[in-house]
Amino acid sequence: MSGGPVLCYHRVGGPLELGVTRVGRAVFARQMTALAKAGWKTLSLAQFAHRLQPGNSASRIPHSALLLTFDDGYASLAQHAYPVLAELGFSATTFLITDHVGASNTWDVRYTWRPLAHLDWRAVERWQQRGFDFASHTASHARLTWLDDARVADELGRARETLVHRLGAAAGRAIAYPFGAADTRVERLARSAGYELGFGGVRGNGGAMSVPRVPVYLWDAGNVPLGLRADGLGSVGRFVAHLANRCAVGTSWMLKLRRRISTESLPPSPRPPSHDIPCPRRSSLP
Repeated sequence: MSGGPVLCYHRVGGPLELGVTRVGRAVFARQMTALAKAGWKTLSLAQFAHRLQPGNSASRIPHSALLLTFDDGYASLAQHAYPVLAELGFSATTFLITDHVGASNTWDVRYTWRPLAHLDWRAVERWQQRGFDFASHTASHARLTWLDDARVADELGRARETLVHRLGAAAGRAIAYPFGAADTRVERLARSAGYELGFGGVRGNGGAMSVPRVPVYLWDAGNVPLGLRADGLGSVGRFVAHLANRCAVGTSWMLKLRRRISTESLPPSPRPPSHDIPCPRRSSLP
């Protein structure tokens, strides 16, 4: 079961970083222009979901169509990516970290000199009105496979509730698992939370709750993203993207260590005053 290729970008333009997720604005514009000239079309999330249904893969949608996605929802997308897509007649789906909409990326390891801003709700609503889709990247970008059932349900449910309330029912349709990390337990909990689609890493099994995506990283600077190439170079690119995705576990460990250090450095909570009535001293016997 396949709805077509899915590309995953993170950052487009903005300040340089020590990581690998930033793609330059000029590179992004060149890639999108090349795809448009080659006849590619972008799918809405609803069209992609329709394609996943058995027997619908070829229904009124061209074969050379892809789902273009962005993770995290950085504010620079509205400046450097969305206008390029709108000019080409393309659209995209952005997966938002709902606790950080309108705030900065304090959830992440610091890969830039200053924290990066996320899209605010006003910008999200404006681009939604122009045909762009938005969906869930959980509430806080926690690695779901490391959490117990209750915390996974909270991350998934709280994010979906916020999105549906702010953007409508369609925004609660899909979840992109942070770091591409999911297993059958997480997929089951995501479906129980009300999601119809779940997007993972390069090697998702193709089911509705484990849709594979190919990340576009710093080194993917050709006119055609490696994830769309059908030749040997494309295979190598997808393999390298898979390794890079797996290496993201290092980021998860650093974040876990940071939280532990932060917790241990907090002063102990003051002991609440006692409201017990003191017992009177017993006098000495004569």
